[in-house]
Amino acid sequence: MQTEATRSPDLSNLWMPFTANRQFKAHPRMLASARDMHYTAADGHRVLDGTSGLWCVNAGHGRRPIVDAISRQAAHLDYAPSFQIGHEDSFRAASEVAALMPAGLDRVFFTNSGSESVDTALKIALAYHRARGEGQRTRLIGRERGYHGVGFGGISVGGISPNRKAFSGVLLPGVDHLPHTHDLEHNAFSRGQPAWGGERFADALESLVALHDASTIAAVIVEPLAGSTGVLLPPRGYLERLRAITEKHGILLIFDEVITGFGRLGAATASAFFGVTPDLITMAKGISNAAVPAGAVAVRRSVHDTIIDASANGIEFFHGYTYSAHPMATAAVRATLGIYRDEGLFDRAKTLSAPFEEAAHALKGRRHVIDIRNLGLVAGIELAPRAGAPGARAAEVFAECFDRGVLVRYTGDIIAISPPLIIDEAQIGQIFGTLAEVLDTVD
Repeated sequence: MQTEATRSPDLSNLWMPFTANRQFKAHPRMLASARDMHYTAADGHRVLDGTSGLWCVNAGHGRRPIVDAISRQAAHLDYAPSFQIGHEDSFRAASEVAALMPAGLDRVFFTNSGSESVDTALKIALAYHRARGEGQRTRLIGRERGYHGVGFGGISVGGISPNRKAFSGVLLPGVDHLPHTHDLEHNAFSRGQPAWGGERFADALESLVALHDASTIAAVIVEPLAGSTGVLLPPRGYLERLRAITEKHGILLIFDEVITGFGRLGAATASAFFGVTPDLITMAKGISNAAVPAGAVAVRRSVHDTIIDASANGIEFFHGYTYSAHPMATAAVRATLGIYRDEGLFDRAKTLSAPFEEAAHALKGRRHVIDIRNLGLVAGIELAPRAGAPGARAAEVFAECFDRGVLVRYTGDIIAISPPLIIDEAQIGQIFGTLAEVLDTVD
């Protein structure tokens, strides 16, 4: 007799996000459990996680300290409102997050996702300029091919066309975009940061300042390393130049570190890795190891204080979420940060970045590969698109890799690799070895 646990579920009711629903439901690939570096699929075969879930399970799956912390919190304090009332764990979690941020970015606003973190950061930027008497600074600058979540603020400053086109009539007004930093002609097969184009790409901001006037621009938001669009790296000098231009014109600089935060590049933040400190950092994903939805914005103290001090009394910033600093989220955050610290996972990622780079670039010369780019424990393998069917080749690579026991991610014709920081060299070899085998079989 079949039970609910053994009976296949009805797939018709769930509308899946960012998924070709008809194709998936015709040939579903289902996950049943996860532990450490592996998923177990519903059919029982093990799948090595080459993507940290969705760039988020940095400490590996099913980590007991996180599981125990969530369980204890659920039994002790399942929920506490965060409007006009607090709970101690939220303050402890904020202090522990702040301790990992660049100097000066020590005010932390908790959210529940990267999308919420981005919209929160944009609102903070607008509130800051209003508080300092420059309320006309309302323009926001994003970047082509940028991904900043799916809120209306995030897709407005974002630069991925399919995410924007259906909603183009209601995007935020007064938004402009920098050019993206990807240049195959000059930087193909770069190891680490590309050498060409850093200041050239960044100087496009001066052109936007000349067009709109700096007095109208509130903030510039970029991913230090653009992940979701297919691993686009900042050329040398690019982030430094953006920082110099924004400081010159009194514009806030926001780094979207939803992907790069918490060890992905071998440091607590990409800001620390590159040695460039923005005014705000958005976070999510690795902040809680994805065990509970959580996100945050780290804010420069002077920005925070300007907003707080502008109000004589009462609420200073009219913004927040029912689940901001949810007790189970803050428990997961604290346990996750403890694992990163106790196991030295950021240093581990730094040490593994060299063999990871070698394994990635060993794919040069394989069929269809037109570029390989990497930084820290992130790699993008760009494939030549199939004539008349862009994205189809990478989709087949993804499916075949899954069936052979390795999870990769694809966007367009780019394969992205971003494994948990607990990976070892043999598993790095398995990921790229399987990818090599699959590339040899796909037309």
